[in-house]
Amino acid sequence: MKLKICGMKYPENIEQVAALQPDYLGFIFYEKSARCFEGDIINISNTIKKVGVFVNADIKEVIENIKNYNLKVVQLHGDESPEYCLKLKAKDLEIIKVFSIKNAFNFKILEAYEDVCDYFLFDTKGKLPGGNGYAFNWSVLQNYPSTKPYFLSGGIGFDDIETIKSFFNKEESKYCYAIDVNSKFEIEPGLKNIELLKEFKHTVITKEERLK
Repeated sequence: MKLKICGMKYPENIEQVAALQPDYLGFIFYEKSARCFEGDIINISNTIKKVGVFVNADIKEVIENIKNYNLKVVQLHGDESPEYCLKLKAKDLEIIKVFSIKNAFNFKILEAYEDVCDYFLFDTKGKLPGGNGYAFNWSVLQNYPSTKPYFLSGGIGFDDIETIKSFFNKEESKYCYAIDVNSKFEIEPGLKNIELLKEFKHTVITKEERLK
């Protein structure tokens, strides 16, 4: 089980979070977000993949940020088309396409993205593209028709540990590749609680790996 920590913003905090060795660190390039990243990314281990998060951005802007920040993964959190994804896929990147869920979802939408994305990410449908702070109904994933690995996101916090453990005992978790956390591990937008993340990683991610 992989761990993605999203919404990184402050250099010292980024360094502290990187020391926990998550698999992915997410940097949001969306001006309307309270976690919008500006400045330079400190040098972090090559084992941690830097993810650029974009929302309906001009593709030239995305490519510029890929070059400037040496991004290995692009997460598309808007209404980006399969054609848009394909243009980025040609850049030899991993592409994560986000789909928002509340209590129901039309999984047929995924079909057009199967060949142009490496992963899907399921987040909570809310007022914001992400970081809304509450979970969607995970039982919707019982109807997941694909074999493509996906990220589970949306208001996941330390208090959800038992719910997560229960989820991974269910069939719908079969293709869940990673857990994506953000707002529930923050002191303020963009500033992560290191001790809480450390305990979460040890309790959920590390122990899950031991079982495999």
